[in-house]
Amino acid sequence: MRTWFAVLLVLIAAGLIFSGYLSATKLVSGSCAFNEPCPYFLGYPACWYGFAFYFAMFVATLLARFRRVRLVSALRVDAVISLIGIVFAGSFVVGELSRSAVTGMLGLSTCTYGLIFYVAIFAVALMALGKART
Repeated sequence: MRTWFAVLLVLIAAGLIFSGYLSATKLVSGSCAFNEPCPYFLGYPACWYGFAFYFAMFVATLLARFRRVRLVSALRVDAVISLIGIVFAGSFVVGELSRSAVTGMLGLSTCTYGLIFYVAIFAVALMALGKART
């Protein structure tokens, strides 16, 4: 169980750092990182929402790490938020696919990388939940 938890924490932290960089770049410079177009949702950059999702998962996971909440509760929060992230980032990736704009300076678009992180977090959270219940 410790291994699953450590992997989950690393994935969430990596997503938090990546989305934090994207958000800070947009906030400070007014332009999106890596010379990519900036997708917006409800008038705000999508990376800001991504940062909020990763931050919420990070807090939930840290609370479980320090035994402030039950591990199963944190895993459920991580699974639900990452599923929301999959739908959120996935909708932008589908839009990029329709415009043939999935590639970026890093090989793939930043939304695609966000989607990959959300899928990985969701899978690990589900596997950890399965282990926690047995």
